[in-house]
Formats: sequence, C-alpha cells, structure tokens
Amino acid sequence: MNLMDAEIGKTYTVLDIATDDAEMRSFLFTLGCFSGEPITVVARRRNNCTVSIKDGRYSFDKQLAGAVLV
Repeated sequence: MNLMDAEIGKTYTVLDIATDDAEMRSFLFTLGCFSGEPITVVARRRNNCTVSIKDGRYSFDKQLAGAVLV
C-alpha cells in the first residue's frame, strides 16, 4: 500500500519507492525517506499527505505519497 492508503497516526516502514523518476527518488532520499526507514502519516487532506520522518514533518503531494510503498 502507499501513503495515501495508510492509516493516520500509525508508524509504517518504507518498503520501496515505486518510481522511475530519478529526481523524485533522490528528493525523497534527501528527506530521509528510503527503504527500511520508519514513517508516520500525521494528517491527510484531499490532495496531500503530511508525514513524519525522523525529526521532520513534510507535506507530500498525491504523486509523492503514491510513490512511497509501506
């Protein structure tokens, strides 16, 4: 499942980044979002998803959230 389907408040482990876009993969890596890393969905709105990775909170649009498999 991806982050748009994840339950709010539950901590998941990132399994994979499902994209062929090297720039998107690199961007997520710089945020600390890579395979094996814990991630928590803090809130979800219609077109974005707020997540907590390590000590930071980030807002992912639908495309980014859909690429992160948990």
